[in-house]
Amino acid sequence: MTSTDRSIVLFDLFGVIARHQRPGAPGKMAARCHTPTDAFTAAYWACRPPYDAGRQSAPEYWTAVLRRLSLPVDADTIEELRLTDIDSWSRVDDRMVAYAQSLRDVAEVALLSNIPSDHADAFLAAQPWLHHLHHVAFSGKIKAAKPAPAAFHHCVVAMRAAPTDFLFVDDREENVRAAQAMGMNGHVFTDRDELAAVIDTWLPIRGLTGK
Repeated sequence: MTSTDRSIVLFDLFGVIARHQRPGAPGKMAARCHTPTDAFTAAYWACRPPYDAGRQSAPEYWTAVLRRLSLPVDADTIEELRLTDIDSWSRVDDRMVAYAQSLRDVAEVALLSNIPSDHADAFLAAQPWLHHLHHVAFSGKIKAAKPAPAAFHHCVVAMRAAPTDFLFVDDREENVRAAQAMGMNGHVFTDRDELAAVIDTWLPIRGLTGK
């Protein structure tokens, strides 16, 4: 499909608009499990992909983590870990939120984030600005996580757009490369000012200056 002459800035969430995990959170969860932080963190991430991609529920994910650590599995522990985990990923960069919202005057603004379904529900409830974007895609909801092509394909189809209509912004180079392989434009995020310069160059190229 050729370009539809639309300009869609597709943002990653964590590391771009939202902050990465709260410092000390893995240690807090490890302490709840009476296990070393490094061992807990290794299990936490090793078990994460199916949870992020919507193939596991929160209880299934936490059961897998606890079993990997040879720890007992009980509902109270799972729920405490789940809530601590959600809280640890709940912070946003207010300046980036404001910048993303300001772009709606000159482009369509969308979001594609690797985030479990229950985390997504909490984020949507806590961050009303998400409801004003043109499209929001959470991996746990769409059953596909970056850098899988299906995650980017979802956004193209859902927005009835062409890949070339998108500028994908992510702090992870492998995700940007995957988006570019799908035909999207891509930018590896480092800070707001550099991103603003890239977008200010990209929009006029697309012939939308002053639109």
